Amino acid sequence: MKQIALITGATSGIGEAAALKLASLSYNLIITGRRKEKLEQLKKTIEESTSINVFTLCFDIRNWEETDKAISNLPEEFKQIDVLINNAGLAAGADPVQEGLLSDWERMIDTNIKGLLYISKMIIPGMIEKQKGHIINITSIAGKEVYANGNVYCASKHAADALTKGMRIDLLKHNIKVGSIAPGMVETEFSVVRYHGDQKKADNVYKGLVPLNADDIADTIEFMLTRPAHVNINDILIMPTAQASAVYNHRS
Repeated sequence: MKQIALITGATSGIGEAAALKLASLSYNLIITGRRKEKLEQLKKTIEESTSINVFTLCFDIRNWEETDKAISNLPEEFKQIDVLINNAGLAAGADPVQEGLLSDWERMIDTNIKGLLYISKMIIPGMIEKQKGHIINITSIAGKEVYANGNVYCASKHAADALTKGMRIDLLKHNIKVGSIAPGMVETEFSVVRYHGDQKKADNVYKGLVPLNADDIADTIEFMLTRPAHVNINDILIMPTAQASAVYNHRS
């Protein structure tokens, strides 16, 4: 029987690439997000080219009631989740803390921290029952370093990093693997969202260097999932060759 992986934020970028990668590894998939058409298109792409079964869940991970309802009503054949990829996350705004928008702050905290907690709370009991599972949280270099105008985003990703470590300790006795992937610059919709749809500002983030792409992170997920049973990768910090830290990069 194929294992089942649940991937949050699968409508684009890292989440979409992760779904395609895990399909190639013969996982049946539950893919979640807020854009129903994109979820259905990804489902169609995977099911037309593989023998993988894909179930879509369109809901807002920031909302506990929606999350609870979505996971509680999974079909029986999708209830035994083996892998959870907590990918849903975002940055909103790039302002000094005194000028930040409350709506941006709440959006980041609700998605990057509370959303991760909500979905994990729903999935972990099933893993404990089986005494087996693997959770991978997609964090960020912003969870390792703080940089100018990153304030609340960095705080939310530091929280995600701490939660990963806390999960690892709490779930140790249940034989559940927990780890995180902390990327540096990855060219996805990330910067477009951060700059509220300003494509020019988003393009400038990656100008003059070659950033990571979503497939690079999907490959890293594959590496973590394919280690032997006695090996757990706690944390991977991955950056493009042109980037040395959150603030140091080389542009041609």
